[in-house]
Amino acid sequence: MLNSIPMKINIKNIAACVIATGALTALSSCNDLLDMEPITQITPQDYYKNADQLAAYLNNYYNGQLTNPFSGVMFHQATYTDGMNRSDVNTDIACVGGGNLTLYAPNHWQTGTGKSLQTYYGDVRVWNHFINTAQANYARNAIQGEDALVRNYIGEGHFFRALAYFRILALYGDAPIVTTVIPDQNDVIVENSIRSPRNEVARFILADLDTAITMLSDRSRFNGQRVCREAAQLLKSRVALFEGTFEKYHKGSGRVPGDAEWPGAAMSYNAGKTFNIDNEVNFFLTQAMEATKAAVGSSTLTVNNRVLQPELGQISGWNPYFEMYSQKSLAGSEEVLLWKEYDAGVNVKHSAPFRSTTGCNDGMTRAFVEGFLMTDGKPFYASDLYRGDKSLDDVKANRDYRLQLFLWGESTLLRADSKYGDALGTLFGAPPITSSVVETRAITGYMSRKYVTYDQTQCDNDQILGVNACPIFRTAEAMLNYMEACVEKTGSVDGTAADYWRQLRRRAGVDEDFNATISATDLNKELQWSVYSGTTMVSSLIFNVRRERVAETFNEGLRFMDLIRWRSFDRMLTDKWIPEGCNFWDEMHVAYEGNGPILADGSPSSTVSGPSQSKYLRPYSANMASTNELLNGYSWREAYYLYPLGAVDLTSASPTRKPEDSNLYQNIHWPMTGGRYAEK
Repeated sequence: MLNSIPMKINIKNIAACVIATGALTALSSCNDLLDMEPITQITPQDYYKNADQLAAYLNNYYNGQLTNPFSGVMFHQATYTDGMNRSDVNTDIACVGGGNLTLYAPNHWQTGTGKSLQTYYGDVRVWNHFINTAQANYARNAIQGEDALVRNYIGEGHFFRALAYFRILALYGDAPIVTTVIPDQNDVIVENSIRSPRNEVARFILADLDTAITMLSDRSRFNGQRVCREAAQLLKSRVALFEGTFEKYHKGSGRVPGDAEWPGAAMSYNAGKTFNIDNEVNFFLTQAMEATKAAVGSSTLTVNNRVLQPELGQISGWNPYFEMYSQKSLAGSEEVLLWKEYDAGVNVKHSAPFRSTTGCNDGMTRAFVEGFLMTDGKPFYASDLYRGDKSLDDVKANRDYRLQLFLWGESTLLRADSKYGDALGTLFGAPPITSSVVETRAITGYMSRKYVTYDQTQCDNDQILGVNACPIFRTAEAMLNYMEACVEKTGSVDGTAADYWRQLRRRAGVDEDFNATISATDLNKELQWSVYSGTTMVSSLIFNVRRERVAETFNEGLRFMDLIRWRSFDRMLTDKWIPEGCNFWDEMHVAYEGNGPILADGSPSSTVSGPSQSKYLRPYSANMASTNELLNGYSWREAYYLYPLGAVDLTSASPTRKPEDSNLYQNIHWPMTGGRYAEK
């Protein structure tokens, strides 16, 4: 997982950062594509002469660069935040107060009047400069220090450039491929503003990662605190799987090269190009499978001992799997390939532990919860183990341990010690569904317990005291990537995929017979969007691979990206989707009545939706005023699968400064003129 939590990497144990802290801001202030202040004004040209200097350059960018492609849109910054527990909001599995009108209500998202695509090339320029300068010095034997360390740092540069291009690919598709530092000359800028087809961009990213893989050290050298070979292999599998499935499911939409409506076909520089997309899909899925096997290697998953909460007075050491998300160091966690460290002593902290216990104006959805299997491996609707959903404890009972561990229930232990705040042994009780304080409201009733710690020194009401580490890349994702690539490529589960699947289910406390799950699945009873690719239901096999993926990686910032590549928003082109939370109106509401009237009258001040709408909470339907644009659910537009280029993107890439003469072209269904809504 690439982390979208607003925290700073603690680099106190590696080379000190000496690059100016304002460098990234300066690099993002260009007026034209790749037209920026000379890098030499930021870093002296003779700076890259020893390993420590290379490390110092890299350290400056670790925090800002480790972000998912869609984290800027999906992650909601606020004065209060529960961190990664907010990283999958605005999808089918999680909601945030107010929702996202830009995505899910008509006439909010417009083409920009300024720059859009261009803003992402500041990062590309940083890495082009670093790679070209460092590699040239290395070839001349002009960098002092241990050879393996120097090679590792150059490999990190290739990793970060690949990551920068992956963000561009995921958001915009076709894109210019630039590997040098472009001078501030309009004709050169225009010449280099040529969009390569997305499959070529993806192949370039994989090649960059191949270079990184050959140069990086393995995880053991830095204990997961720097990019390692296995992390690069995992990122390679993520990129390849993204592109392979995107091209498979979006083929014919105009978003894939060679489609009849692909806008790149009108450009003279693409004349004569032909595309065999089926072969490309096969190539990318094969690459994903090979990279994932290398990333996993002989490593083992972190153990889940199935202990659901600590003993009274116990702070840590009670369940390694739960504590993979709630301990201060992950150096000894073989599964975690890259992680972020925090340190209160240097004021590098976060608020996830506190806000994940109090409510944070967000929550998981009914679709999320109902997607989890029972321990017998059957969906809830096909199992005798299901106890209903009239309470949170009932919902969790006999369920996949990932739900039991990472979702709060009424009887879940809230405080294991009494050093601060609540008394020893306090239980979670009723979630703050009807809280009058909006920032602490549990808008769906389902609150994530991931990233929570029982170390009370991190959970005082000072709010920002969290120092538990955050995993960024895990081998569990690599296993999931292999499973999905295998099934998408071959239509079946091979021996490696079966082994990975069983390992994940074994840790989750779920019966390992995935074929029995597939047979018991009724896609018409499944609520998650991943039932569909386009407007067509996928097979029960593919859906259950996707089910496993969300159960293992929820709130790690991957869900929106997955839904984009699967083309799983299409049903909302014609039918709105209403997010729902827990079953509030059968019995749960009784626990709140002693605190006064429950505001559910449909007015703007209502705290919850009323029973006439549904017994399940509808977080965006409490206010039934006609001005509530999400009252009747989410809608979608075809154009939204790709970001629009801005007006300045188009004119600055044109020799005449007219958009119709530009070397760039607008993405399908977006107008060329800034300030306009999607056409379809």
